Amino acid sequence: MSRRQQDALSRTALGVFRLNGQFLAVSERLAEPAGLTAAWWQVLGAVLPEPLPVSGIARAMGITRQSVQRIADLLVKEGLAAYAPNPAHRRAKLLAPTEAGRAAVRRIDPAHAELAALLARELGGQEAFDETVRVLERLIGAMEAVESAAPYS
Repeated sequence: MSRRQQDALSRTALGVFRLNGQFLAVSERLAEPAGLTAAWWQVLGAVLPEPLPVSGIARAMGITRQSVQRIADLLVKEGLAAYAPNPAHRRAKLLAPTEAGRAAVRRIDPAHAELAALLARELGGQEAFDETVRVLERLIGAMEAVESAAPYS
């Protein structure tokens, strides 16, 4: 690996860490008026399209199953989500949002849309925003490929 590649990796990692912190902070501000935390919103958002097992949510979000399990249990306790039987696996229940959970996420939509519009404008328009998404998705795919090969371990 060249020094230039190492520097690029370091700058990328530091940038992603900083971006993660920024997204977490803004997500907390967006979620709070709806009675959610950023983590609760993230887990509810993962199951809005379809119920998923905790392990599937964790995989999609890139965090530990234990973290998702803790949040899922809190969402169920608060009536924002419910566990349902999983026809594919008896012990791994599916997490699904309740109507109260869906309503909480809907309360975030106006501020979420406003943030999206502000980011699009700041990035130079929708095309630039879409390109940013494509680059991040390529980086995620590349990291997954590198992790599975694990030549550095």
